[in-house]
Amino acid sequence: MNIQKYMAFVKAVEYGSFTKAAESLNYTQSGVSRMINDLETEWGVSLLERGRAGVSLTSDGIKLLPILQRICNEQERLIVQVSNLHELQSGLIRIGTFSSVATHWLPNIIKRFREDYPKIEFELLLGDYTEIEDWIQEGRVDFGFLRLPTSIKLETVFLEKDRLLVVLPEKHPLADCDKFPMEELEKNPFILLEKGAKAEIAEIFEKNHLTPNVHFTTWDDYAIMSMIENGLGISILPELILQRIPYHIITKELEFPAHRSIGIAMRNKKSLSLAAQRFLEYLPYRKQKGLS
Repeated sequence: MNIQKYMAFVKAVEYGSFTKAAESLNYTQSGVSRMINDLETEWGVSLLERGRAGVSLTSDGIKLLPILQRICNEQERLIVQVSNLHELQSGLIRIGTFSSVATHWLPNIIKRFREDYPKIEFELLLGDYTEIEDWIQEGRVDFGFLRLPTSIKLETVFLEKDRLLVVLPEKHPLADCDKFPMEELEKNPFILLEKGAKAEIAEIFEKNHLTPNVHFTTWDDYAIMSMIENGLGISILPELILQRIPYHIITKELEFPAHRSIGIAMRNKKSLSLAAQRFLEYLPYRKQKGLS
């Protein structure tokens, strides 16, 4: 398919003249004539009748004109859409994320981005680390926020270390301690955050040869905080999720500090959409770490 030949034919019909069609397309008159002749030869039909007064459609040309007009119109729409993408006048960014990032990072980042590119749309998918890795691999999201290192081979960029803190009721006997003793983790009823952060917490217990006294298991960070507020146990949660919370609870650093490394992961940065690539520039690591 040669879109230039189709355009030459459509313009020749529109202007009724090879010369005027050539002027509108910035071609020579002979060039337009040759392209239309090529179409007629290729298809084995006569498209135009030539005369001193100009050109007019043959019966075959009348049948084919609407189809070729639609093709040319779609081509023009395609060019406009590609131009809009380059100027970020349209586009969709799909992000896989977990709750703490979705709550405390993304709203501010998206707000700043949309001040510059208000027509870009977003789709946020919330899940645990495994789900987000799967979404990235499957192409369901452009990129995702994850705990690093990832369990599968992805292109990743480190963002920030997020401390893991012990969360206690306000009236807990160790509420005034400087750092929470490790052995106390297995002496208190423990509320386990299972979805997404189980590996992080399990590593703390395994590393210190401790066995938690798990009374409750849930995937909801805020449910855990509410349960702690009501004296049902203690837990370990990421510091990021503990910002601006309405619960009457306190946090303590562990005797042997622990953290998780948060980063972004993608299959290949070069294959991201222009909008997604530009969005990465708004992430907070940019000034310190850069993204090549």
